[in-house]
Amino acid sequence: MTISVRKLLAIAVLGAALAGCSSDPAPADRGAKAAPGASRPSAAPAAPPASPTPQALRQAPTVAPGPGGLTPVFSRAPKGGQKVVALTFDADMTADQGPRAAGGERFDNPALIAGLRRLKVPATIFMTGRWADEYPAEARAIGTDPDFEVANHSYSHYAFKSPCYGLPVVGKDEMRIDVEKATASFKKAGVRNAVPYFRFPGGCYDDEVLRTLAPLKMTAVQWDVVSGDAFAHDADAVAEQVLAGVKPGSLVVMHCTRSAAPVTDRAVQRIVPELRRRGYRFVKVSDLIGSAAKR
Repeated sequence: MTISVRKLLAIAVLGAALAGCSSDPAPADRGAKAAPGASRPSAAPAAPPASPTPQALRQAPTVAPGPGGLTPVFSRAPKGGQKVVALTFDADMTADQGPRAAGGERFDNPALIAGLRRLKVPATIFMTGRWADEYPAEARAIGTDPDFEVANHSYSHYAFKSPCYGLPVVGKDEMRIDVEKATASFKKAGVRNAVPYFRFPGGCYDDEVLRTLAPLKMTAVQWDVVSGDAFAHDADAVAEQVLAGVKPGSLVVMHCTRSAAPVTDRAVQRIVPELRRRGYRFVKVSDLIGSAAKR
């Protein structure tokens, strides 16, 4: 079947890149803080030592290629389906944010992951390869939990199209390398539940980018509900925005980082019970795509 591409809702929340989620205790702080005002490089990261093998990605339903073989884009299940909803959480970390992590900035959110487990909510984590390199034990814990699946959010969290909220830009010739490097990082960390889905940093893309990534045979996953959790400080406001936007088959974008989305875990504690009260069932993106493909 062909699933139509919904227009991306514009959000200006990822200019500085969000970061990370974990379930295990974070490693001890390392090194000194980054120098104030240090600028991030615009060049893409070096190529991975080798392309990941097909076994690096778990079998999961995908969407048929778009017109002319373009990478397909999925943003929600077709209307009129079951009352299911997929919560997704971006584990963002730019390629050059190591000094900030070494200086003590926390790019994880153990309370969020623990809360999802306690509430028995399956979820899809869109993880950058840079984050998996920084926190391999946490990446492995998430990526071996059957209630979670790990999808690709690029290695560097650099934009694939410019302008994109101030993000540095990956060159066209480096785009596939950047995505493959993230998959290799997942494999190195021991992530077993990696699925062939990709989310563009900042949500920015065009047909040229979709054509460039087509050989990877991945499904680009966007969203139809913006949580507004990035840089938010009011958990109730985040919850209200999600609850107002969810429809049967919705796909919600949220984040799992203490430093840049500090109230997400509390918002989830309100969102989940209320949606269940309304008759919704929580699923992973792979379940949402799979059910949509059967219609």
